[in-house]
Amino acid sequence: MNLPRVLLATLGATVIYFGLGALFFTLPSMRAEFSKYPAVYRSQEGMKGVMPLGMIGMLASIGALAVLFAKIHPSGSGVVAGAEFGALIGLFAIGSFVLHNYVNLNVGARLTLYQSAAYFLEWVAVGMVIGLIYRGAGS
Repeated sequence: MNLPRVLLATLGATVIYFGLGALFFTLPSMRAEFSKYPAVYRSQEGMKGVMPLGMIGMLASIGALAVLFAKIHPSGSGVVAGAEFGALIGLFAIGSFVLHNYVNLNVGARLTLYQSAAYFLEWVAVGMVIGLIYRGAGS
């Protein structure tokens, strides 16, 4: 495993994750859905105080994914393998997070669909960046 490449892939993928998140989750239709549930979701102002913790958590999570990718593809594999990896992570996120929250939280099906699409696309992009940046020690 090429640790500098894992770290670089982690950083690049984290930037993509937050960039796409900023794009998707600020779309007017998505914001309108979130605003229907003020008792469930923090306001934008309320998020500011806890956002650093969320950013650290996502950096660590994406780092774990970069390590998993490096262990699966020790000599590197490129963007296609990264997209496949990201799609699997996206499906995991939808099942373990989005649909789980739909069951546990009092949110609507439309928000659940929006989140499913947004998170799936984010994770595919994260996987692609990891695959693009990571190259094993032999590469």
